[in-house]
Amino acid sequence: MARPEKAAAVAEIVDQFRESNAAVLTEYRGLTVAQLKELRRSLSGNATYAVVKNTLTSIAAKEVGVEGIDVDLQGPTAIAFSTGDPVAVAKGLRDFAKANPALVVKGGVLDGRVMTSTEINKLADLESREVLLAKLAGAMKGKLYQAAYLFTAPTAQAARAIDALRQKQESESAAA
Repeated sequence: MARPEKAAAVAEIVDQFRESNAAVLTEYRGLTVAQLKELRRSLSGNATYAVVKNTLTSIAAKEVGVEGIDVDLQGPTAIAFSTGDPVAVAKGLRDFAKANPALVVKGGVLDGRVMTSTEINKLADLESREVLLAKLAGAMKGKLYQAAYLFTAPTAQAARAIDALRQKQESESAAA
């Protein structure tokens, strides 16, 4: 590859690193072209999946400011650049790897922080952003309900006590 072509390839990888909020490095050795096409199609809503050269990716990562990714740049490497939900991308890769053991998750980068394959798997175990937000909203609603109940409880108790006194006075005046 000539120097201008290499510079253009590095610039493209740098752009992908900058545009994405996460990148997951995988080893695709042993996968067929049809399987890679299926993987790209399954990730298409949230990520782009590209086979990259390790040396060019290392140069691009340093240019972007990502340090420590060189350890994972061994052997044939492909990167899933996440433009959507990184949890969905991690889940998609994990599920595909279960069906196709030849795909190995090596590690990745999330918001500029290097992650190991174990951390990527933990990310895949998280629920989606929408589910987590719904759980948070439910918990907040429960706490607000408890607070409202605590604020109205003394008033309700006073009203019940006054009603009980009124009924007692009515029963005493009816008996007399």
